[in-house]
Amino acid sequence: MSRKLGILGGTGPEGSGLAYRWARAGEEIVIGSRDAQRAAEIAAQLRTRIGGSAKIEGSDNVATAAQCDVVVLTVPFSGCAALLKPLKSVWKPGTVVIDTTVPLAATVGGAATRTLGVWQGSAAEQTRELVPAGISVAAAFHNLGAELLAKDGDVDCDILVCSDDDRAKQIASELAGKIPGARAINGGKLENARIVESLTALLIGINMRYKVRSAGIRFTGLPIL
Repeated sequence: MSRKLGILGGTGPEGSGLAYRWARAGEEIVIGSRDAQRAAEIAAQLRTRIGGSAKIEGSDNVATAAQCDVVVLTVPFSGCAALLKPLKSVWKPGTVVIDTTVPLAATVGGAATRTLGVWQGSAAEQTRELVPAGISVAAAFHNLGAELLAKDGDVDCDILVCSDDDRAKQIASELAGKIPGARAINGGKLENARIVESLTALLIGINMRYKVRSAGIRFTGLPIL
């Protein structure tokens, strides 16, 4: 069955990198943005880069949320609430929302190596509170850097997926598997996103100390998945 995969904040490095990887894997992508024209420009650039029959278009955030079956949230954490509140009435029933955001202190002028306290516990749990009942939320793709996504080679990173909904977890895991080199790891309940999100701040610090931009996470001792 065909589906549309929307990426809110898709004109940014993380969103456009995920759009590129998934469009290459055959997914039908809608890049969402506050600026529909900018979204259309990025979509056109990615179509040219991928070539062939790449299915990728641009739209505004509201139209993207309204038409897509799976929606990936890639905006900075500081803008999440302002983005999600006006969308409450537009979601398609049964939509799965995948939250990639991290409450880094840098989004409010602090250090990128620290996270903000979130009343709900994590950015993903805040998202669950802001979407209507019946919309499933998964947390994933926090620790996969935009620079790696923008390249053509395999990545070297496990993707922790947290959700209270089995279908949402399955879809997020499937999308992780469409990025060459990535491996989905069942991270348990959505409340565990608060741990996963904090790992991003740790990785940023490691990247800075080792003067790299590609540090990722791998879990050893697991069966081949």
